[in-house]
Amino acid sequence: MNTKQLKVALLGAGAIAEHHLKAIEATEGFVNGAIVDIDRSKAEVIAAKYGIRAYVDYKEMFEQEKPDVAAIALPHFLHLETALYAAERGCHLMLEKPMALSTEECDRIIEAGRKHDIRILIGHTQHYMAENRLAKQILDSGELGELVMIHDVRHANYFQQSRPEWFLTKEMSGGGILANLGAHSIDKIQWLTGSAVHKVKASVSRHGQRGNVEGSGAVYLELENGIPATIMQSGYLGTARNETEILCTKGMLRLHTGNSLWMSKGGPYEQLEVPHNQDAFELQYEDLLAAIHSHSETACTPEYGRGVIAALEAVYRSAESGTEELVAEG
Repeated sequence: MNTKQLKVALLGAGAIAEHHLKAIEATEGFVNGAIVDIDRSKAEVIAAKYGIRAYVDYKEMFEQEKPDVAAIALPHFLHLETALYAAERGCHLMLEKPMALSTEECDRIIEAGRKHDIRILIGHTQHYMAENRLAKQILDSGELGELVMIHDVRHANYFQQSRPEWFLTKEMSGGGILANLGAHSIDKIQWLTGSAVHKVKASVSRHGQRGNVEGSGAVYLELENGIPATIMQSGYLGTARNETEILCTKGMLRLHTGNSLWMSKGGPYEQLEVPHNQDAFELQYEDLLAAIHSHSETACTPEYGRGVIAALEAVYRSAESGTEELVAEG
């Protein structure tokens, strides 16, 4: 394997910035190179902690640092612009989810990736989390028989004051709780089942005190393999919850991603021992590094990321039309 240290520049000094920087630091073959944010003070605080340079202008950073990889953790409406700029300079991409605001934007990123022959990993962390990986292993083994249905529930105070305004502005975020947390749910369901969403029926509400995005969503999905699934999310006040119940013919799984996994084979749920797993962000960077060196695809390709956006577009079309909507094919 090539032993050259590849320089990674992080665009965005928000809530997940240090998850990226720690993972880059822990991945042999990558090295932190720079951080960019329009808030100079935020960028400088993080830069000082990691011994890297801080920039306000990402174009200046590219000119000065000439990174090998760009990790894009910016507001969603900036994904397209910065991804294209990086691709044109031959930079590989670690691009946070959701990939972009629309499938059309995703297509432009995919085209740029092919044109400039770069590797792209879309940051759907569900693929790399220990509880999820064990759940998928159990499902794939057939131990619980045939998969029957999936019920995914997510509740969180989505309109908390600490949430940046761009999250609550549809033109900048792409949507509300479903575009942000719902993207995780769609990804988790598709990845666990190995099947893409085929059609959806959705209903949303808009009772948030800030912004113009939806604050809850109820979604019925049918996957291409015929399996039904539901997503129930509320961003209003209440008890936080993040639970996926997976029902099979010979038992059930109750998945608390990032926390625990439980199984029932006819009786009460019993907690399973989840094998130790590397940090999900570290696994993502290892995946990207391996794809760069082998000139192959990552485990979470831009085509897959586009599929999640296509499903979200169908969800919003259904919520507006009041009818079932098919997911548009790429």
